[in-house]
Amino acid sequence: MTTVAIVGSGISGLSTAVSLAEKGIRSVVLSPFPSERSQSVMAAGGINAVDEHDPLDSIEAHIEDTLSGGRYLAGYDAVKGLCSAAPGIIAQLERAGTVFTRNAQGGIDRRAFGGQRYKRTCYSGTATGKQIVSALVMACRRYEALGLIERRQWSDFHSALIKDGHCYGILVFDESTRELYPLYADAVVMAAGGQNALFGKTTGSTVCDGYAAGRLFMQGADLKNLEFIQYHPTTLETPQKKMLVSEAARGEGGRLFYEKAGRRIYFMEERYGDKGNLMPRDVISREMAGISEQVYLDVSFLGKDIIEHRLPEVQELCRKYRGIDITEEPIPVTPSVHFFMGGLAVDLNHETNIRELFAVGECASIYHGANRLGGNSLLAALYSGHTAAEAIAGRSYTGTHPDLTAYVSSEQEKLSQSFASESRFPVMYIRDLLAEHMQKQLGIVREKETLLDGIRDIEFYLDSVDRIHYDSSVLAYFNYSLKGLLVLAKATLLCAEARRESRGAHNRSDYPEEDPQMNCATIISYEDGAYRIHYDREGRYEH
Repeated sequence: MTTVAIVGSGISGLSTAVSLAEKGIRSVVLSPFPSERSQSVMAAGGINAVDEHDPLDSIEAHIEDTLSGGRYLAGYDAVKGLCSAAPGIIAQLERAGTVFTRNAQGGIDRRAFGGQRYKRTCYSGTATGKQIVSALVMACRRYEALGLIERRQWSDFHSALIKDGHCYGILVFDESTRELYPLYADAVVMAAGGQNALFGKTTGSTVCDGYAAGRLFMQGADLKNLEFIQYHPTTLETPQKKMLVSEAARGEGGRLFYEKAGRRIYFMEERYGDKGNLMPRDVISREMAGISEQVYLDVSFLGKDIIEHRLPEVQELCRKYRGIDITEEPIPVTPSVHFFMGGLAVDLNHETNIRELFAVGECASIYHGANRLGGNSLLAALYSGHTAAEAIAGRSYTGTHPDLTAYVSSEQEKLSQSFASESRFPVMYIRDLLAEHMQKQLGIVREKETLLDGIRDIEFYLDSVDRIHYDSSVLAYFNYSLKGLLVLAKATLLCAEARRESRGAHNRSDYPEEDPQMNCATIISYEDGAYRIHYDREGRYEH
């Protein structure tokens, strides 16, 4: 029987596993925590899909909004597949038990989201991700009983088992035994999420740290569009992290403003008209970055009844973390790192340039171009899982693999050495410094000198990373993952410096305009410590 290893148990990983099981293919799903603790649970606002009964909206409009929002860096064929599949995915989610908010006619209600001409975002209050995860976990459990899905928790990705450009499985770190073991598989699907730990305090989970992408990059996998990092314009600052104030608040009519000389300035409406508060996220974040005063989001005028019934999670998080009653007072908001359009470069089957190594969800770069539309992330997570499963199911596998014992033994020896002694510079200290540098040098607006400073900072750490005796008091994963994070950080800064234009979520103060010659994806590869950037002008990956 074909066996597939899936790294990550959020929506994209579960979608892949369930889709494979439906075809009689066995998978092993590995993650450090249960699915109920995945970042997918935090997805609040909704999932995009055209309502077939809407006389104005259409699949073609969804495709155009997605391409336009991403400043035409995503491939048409990829986006067409995503948007065309959306109505069927919603129907499938309903059959699986996802409870969507209904309208007065009994159909699925849809709300407005940024960058879209029509209301096409289906939602479950402001807990859409939680609802979808619950439905997928129940489906997963049914297939577990049939022996088609195995879930292994407290398991961390270490590296892929690759030989001659072909992936034969993964090397897994078992947190309970503190040892590595090989998991051979006919195909590997990475569903490891974005790169939050590179930036520290973000709206996402730092369990999604980017290490998997960094390690696979070092093993020969191409990365794409790393410079495009979405800042969500409305987050609430807390001592622990940036709490997402869902775009649903603006979709329901919330208004952004700042105060000057005792007067409220509704800056997005003044600049962009009635739909100013629902402009794409990169546009709003860029406008906010140019304002010196505190920006607020006001929903109080909607009334207590609407807030309590349609924005209950927003109401609760503001009350719980900042003591703010949003029925009476505005919410102080600030932009924060939220989503990574860049990641592992994949083709239409979600396969990387390494054979039988696939990537899905946020760790794959394909649908969002230079900026993702709200509501498209959950859609992409589900669709990418289905797509990878279809590709795997359409192939024949022999179940054989080369002898990689020497590689496994070598990596286990390196891991054992990391337990040997304590460092003068604990690994967590270096990770915190890395996050400070990245927040400073890859902000909403960038410029050449700051980016070059960042590259030099990362090179300083990389120069010593192989000589550090790591901190044995922390989980070994944090020790062995450090180099992968640093390599990924350098690759991101290099891509940002090389793209000398402003497009979508990548804004250069020294190159403030879009360059028509740069209407192409950035591809970066790694070989023997050398980074090589080129531009995919032929659309090799998306068409």
